[in-house]
Amino acid sequence: MTTPVINPELLQRYDVAGPRYTSYPTADRFVEAFGEADYLQALEQRRDGLRATAYPLSLYVHIPFCESLCYYCACNKIITKHHERGAEYLSYLAREVDLNVARLGQGQVVSQLHLGGGSPTFLSDAELGQLMSMLRRHFNLVAGGEYSVEIDPRTVHRDRLAALAEQGFNRLSFGVQDFEPAVQKAVHRIQPAEQVFDLLGISRELGFESVNVDLIYGLPMQTPETFERTLAQVVTLRPDRVALYAYAHLPERFKPQRRIHAQDLPPAASKLVMLSSAMRVLMAAGYVYVGMDHFALPTDALAIAKRQGRLHRNFQGYSTQPDCDLIALGVSSIGRVGATFSQNVKTLDEYYDLLNQGRLPVARGMALSRDDLVRRTVIMALMCQGSVLFESVELSHLVDFKAYFAVELEALAGMQAQGLVVLDEVGIHVTELGWFFVRGVAMVFDRYLQADKNRARFSKII
Repeated sequence: MTTPVINPELLQRYDVAGPRYTSYPTADRFVEAFGEADYLQALEQRRDGLRATAYPLSLYVHIPFCESLCYYCACNKIITKHHERGAEYLSYLAREVDLNVARLGQGQVVSQLHLGGGSPTFLSDAELGQLMSMLRRHFNLVAGGEYSVEIDPRTVHRDRLAALAEQGFNRLSFGVQDFEPAVQKAVHRIQPAEQVFDLLGISRELGFESVNVDLIYGLPMQTPETFERTLAQVVTLRPDRVALYAYAHLPERFKPQRRIHAQDLPPAASKLVMLSSAMRVLMAAGYVYVGMDHFALPTDALAIAKRQGRLHRNFQGYSTQPDCDLIALGVSSIGRVGATFSQNVKTLDEYYDLLNQGRLPVARGMALSRDDLVRRTVIMALMCQGSVLFESVELSHLVDFKAYFAVELEALAGMQAQGLVVLDEVGIHVTELGWFFVRGVAMVFDRYLQADKNRARFSKII
């Protein structure tokens, strides 16, 4: 894949906000009318139909605590240096697991686990061990599964990484964002490059199967020149995966971002140069462009899944795991069971209060309609495979694709004229140029977004 030249007119046309499509419908469409009773019903339906369907299961655990505030962060987090709060939180996580297992059934097979946050490494080694032991008592974490944890490089050292390996984690994700000192200062996250290099080397010595590095472009004080320097260091570091995210400046929604001065942010044209540079530099270094925000070495499981057409997308981004149910644990976490999505309450007080009452802390969610399911199939195919085959959708959902999506296909004709997609008799195919704007292509099929043109709550697609 090459990195095409994008003309300014096309950039201006698509300099719009849009979802990242880690789900469809997107989480902003969840409603409070969907509550605990609906979620419990979904769990029971999974339990009762398990033998017939054999859906795989994933777990996500949200650890909300961080010691210090990163100004760019849009995650649900609690800034505190009181580490004793971790023990209390774990006791409530155990209650939530008990309530889930009571309806879901003991010993469900799990092939994917992700600890996110916040900073999961806010917890001590003993507490992380306690968490993993608790999960293993209730779930069957199979050998060869994907067990990952997000790492704040400022909170770990060799012994901590060794403890994570002993606890069964085989994949790490280091939050780097940018190596430039001026950028780190502007976002209040100082971590020397040498520290990250040392930790990644130790991770390899300890035998972790895959190490990911997160980068963000569009941060304050970034320029195409400074980001090139960060990219050069990443290539030298050579992690197995690179996740490259566009910074979404939404200070009206995320209070920490109010500390970032808008005049310090790079313009859209510079962000595009950074994205283009990242694609050029990483692919020249041998990385496979997995899609939208992920790159991987050819030997990594993510790149292999891309080659084999097995790529999926969930709330953590691109995944090698099949399209599976996700049990989400902890404050604000989002899960999926069957044709339903659900999200937990967003504050610790509410979370603790509901669990004290013996109730699951579900705040909102939704049950997907037939139309939602059809559109989800199309959007995820675009996001993951870069193509949609009409016959596949027609057979799985019993629709006439061209009739069902007549309006959308008409809209895509304009994108075809711009070189973003190719429409033929068998399907829709995203071009190399179109990968820069794949979110925009997917947005054509988003019924909610088309009905409501208020997109300010989303990040820009470039």
